[in-house]
Amino acid sequence: MKFDFNEIIERSGKDAIAIDGIGKSPTGPKKPKEGFDFIPMWVADMNFKTAPSITEAIQERLKHPLFGYFENSDEYYNAIINWHKIHHDSDIKKENIGYENGVLGGLISALEAFTAPGDYVLLHSPCYIGFTNSIKNAGRNIIYSNLIQDEDGVWRMDYQDMDQKIKQHKIHFVVFCSPHNPCGRVWTKEELTKAMEVYKQNNCIVVSDEIWSDIILDDHKHIPLQSINEDAKKRTIALYAVSKTFNLAGLIGSYHVIYDSYIKDRVRAQSSKSHYNSMNVLSMHALIGAYSNTGKEWKDELNQVISKNVDYAIQFINNKLKGVQCTRPEGTYMLFIDCKEYLEESNKTLEEVLNSGWDVGIGWQDGRQFLGNTHIRINLALPLSKVKEAFDRMKKYVFI
Repeated sequence: MKFDFNEIIERSGKDAIAIDGIGKSPTGPKKPKEGFDFIPMWVADMNFKTAPSITEAIQERLKHPLFGYFENSDEYYNAIINWHKIHHDSDIKKENIGYENGVLGGLISALEAFTAPGDYVLLHSPCYIGFTNSIKNAGRNIIYSNLIQDEDGVWRMDYQDMDQKIKQHKIHFVVFCSPHNPCGRVWTKEELTKAMEVYKQNNCIVVSDEIWSDIILDDHKHIPLQSINEDAKKRTIALYAVSKTFNLAGLIGSYHVIYDSYIKDRVRAQSSKSHYNSMNVLSMHALIGAYSNTGKEWKDELNQVISKNVDYAIQFINNKLKGVQCTRPEGTYMLFIDCKEYLEESNKTLEEVLNSGWDVGIGWQDGRQFLGNTHIRINLALPLSKVKEAFDRMKKYVFI
């Protein structure tokens, strides 16, 4: 490989929540017992050096000693346009792109534009904790349509349930996640088409979080929700960022893609209200460096590395962790393991399992935050040697 994804990088004291935040969150990992190092597998934060084109772009900009007010450059917009054309076969124009301080910020702007406090919003469950917290904090009510696992363990949408709940609660605003976090589904065109038909028949605005769209495993393919048909293109607000693909969350910055002029005007009016929904100049150059030829090469190798890590983890779970189930994710670098059978057979609680892992440095995450009652969420974006070490500890100290 051209890039090194095996290096163990010391991150203590370098502002990383994934490392320095342990023991500080009431729902996060606790510090391990003496004799065990901490393996970060909770926050969706990768433990790999980012693409060199990103640091080079930032360093080049730092050579100029002024950092005053600035405008988003044509190079910034062209980088986004070209990336989506190459990777997602999308024909995006400059006027369709709008900056957002974060995907959740974009969600709230859309929520404020098209709903009122007390309104109902549809989400799938399991669900990303950022959605639930942001929507509740904005004074809206959430109705969940549960994803259902089929006989092969694959997570599926229940279209009849979606339609029934939308009608029952008079919902006209839904939040969609593609690829899905935390389940790792990369939705097929047929699935997306069926979902959009439900939303169309019920006149729903759709916010589609596609932040994971470049971390796709094996032969799966991300299909932008807006590409399904003309109606989907017009009723969908798509949210993207380089933060997951290239591990740049600390630089802040995402963007929306909106084709319908009315929806675009409403969302941007809300986004402007704080007067602080504007990009950091270094963030702009980071995106340009990310969406480059080198960034593409790095991203392609990253997906190979994550696929190998997922292969190892799934085989280990199936062969060595009795009572634990996990469907192989099709995208993202997260696992969502189900401990239900193990908990029933061992007469243990999920808290006991989580604490057993935290005691020996397995920095996994409580899946109940994502509405998985017996689940644990595990980040696999770290060198394979650390993945192996973490799963060995699971076998030796936790699932015994």
